[in-house]
Amino acid sequence: MGLHISDELRLQIRHDSQAMCGYCQTQEAIIGLPLQIDHILPTSKGGGTIRENLWLACVTCNRQKSNSTHYPDPETNTESPLFNPRQDSWGAHFQWDDSNIRIIGITPTGRATIACLDMNNALIVRARFRWVQAGWHPPSE
Repeated sequence: MGLHISDELRLQIRHDSQAMCGYCQTQEAIIGLPLQIDHILPTSKGGGTIRENLWLACVTCNRQKSNSTHYPDPETNTESPLFNPRQDSWGAHFQWDDSNIRIIGITPTGRATIACLDMNNALIVRARFRWVQAGWHPPSE
């Protein structure tokens, strides 16, 4: 059974996140499916169900992240904290490749998050390609 999150808190999280996955920046309006509320610090590791610990995530990022908070940076193989969409700037850790369909990690946190969440899986890359063609992606800052 999931934790109860009030309608008011859900609206606050939706507003804070601009209805976009805090990790891969997938926009809810493009996929036509509701994004999930992610506990940035999982409840299993002491994270609370409070606004400061919640953000929207697409089903893939949320499922892949699970209760992870750290992951090895594939470049250095050192354990790195995962990106925190509440506290970290997306552009400080990630950038789009030249085609705007793949996310590139530019810090250990960025690379670890991409690897842990499988943010460039084949299905999302194909979808992003179509979104770019339609002029829907990448999201504007």
